[in-house]
Amino acid sequence: MSSAQIIKLDRDVPAPDFRTAMRHLVGGVSVITVGQGADVTGMTVTSVSSLSVDPPSLIVAVNRAASSWPLLKRYGFFGVNILAADQTDIAERFSGKGGLKGAERFAGGRWVARAPGAPLLVGALAALDCEVEDIIERHSHGIVIGRVRDLQVAPQGSALAYWHGDYVAIDRDEDIAKLAEVSIPAPRAGNS
Repeated sequence: MSSAQIIKLDRDVPAPDFRTAMRHLVGGVSVITVGQGADVTGMTVTSVSSLSVDPPSLIVAVNRAASSWPLLKRYGFFGVNILAADQTDIAERFSGKGGLKGAERFAGGRWVARAPGAPLLVGALAALDCEVEDIIERHSHGIVIGRVRDLQVAPQGSALAYWHGDYVAIDRDEDIAKLAEVSIPAPRAGNS
């Protein structure tokens, strides 16, 4: 068994180095939506994580400089839309590329909202309607704890992930087949 080595630094880790290290962490791609009517916006994130099954709740880290931040605090609810592999265009639109802002980002997708919830993407792998339970502000971000109030789940599909600065499709059946092709065969009974 190998042991881990702890490296203590006498300085802060430079932001570019930290960003490079975090690119090794595969993240599921979601779009967070906030607001109602014409007063809506959203953002692409990889920082969604489940917190609790009972009660159903999750956490998401949100940059406090993001245009979604003031709406999130004002409305107190948000949507989490876990994107399918074929929804890269939506991820790009909500990332702010192309200069789209606010309600413009919602073009090209079908959205539904349950009162008083945020827009949820029809066709997402999962779309969760959340109420803000708590916000913990640290450094440049807020850690938002959301209680899941409603959800819709697609029967199946490939997931969209972000890794090393690119979007990557993850297909359970396809990826299991690929792993089976390269795996070492299990020993047969009687062979050692």
